[in-house]
Amino acid sequence: MDIKQIQDLIRFVSKSGVNEVSIEQKDFKITIKTNETQPQLIHASIPAQTAPALVAAPVAAEPVAPAAPVGPDTSKYLTIKSPMIGTFYRSASPDKPLFVNVGDEIKTGSVVCIIEAMKLFNEIESEISGRIVKVLVDNSSPVEYDQPLFLVEPI
Repeated sequence: MDIKQIQDLIRFVSKSGVNEVSIEQKDFKITIKTNETQPQLIHASIPAQTAPALVAAPVAAEPVAPAAPVGPDTSKYLTIKSPMIGTFYRSASPDKPLFVNVGDEIKTGSVVCIIEAMKLFNEIESEISGRIVKVLVDNSSPVEYDQPLFLVEPI
């Protein structure tokens, strides 16, 4: 397990609401405990012969954002949410056009994106009709179940 994987694990644990996670492998053991403000790395041991250059560095939790300034009213928009956990893609492949862009009108059943889950590419169809106002997720980004993907203005 490299430092990037450890950092990703800490972020995941802090977002998931789990208080403690322990992982033990043949030559590696890590325990992560969280409190409400930031996760702490309690214990990690890696044999010197497997990773001599790896130095454990404290990983700070992402700062808590202050109250967001009042922005435009989004209550009049409908949200298309992710039906699953996976990786969000805006087109079928890098050389293909995007399924939808801001300003495009969509109808119920229109494919708006693909979510890859466990090497399966799932076309996500809109359950609403309207005009795409905002794309809330970057292409090739991981998404969670029920995460907002698009804001749609009903027509």
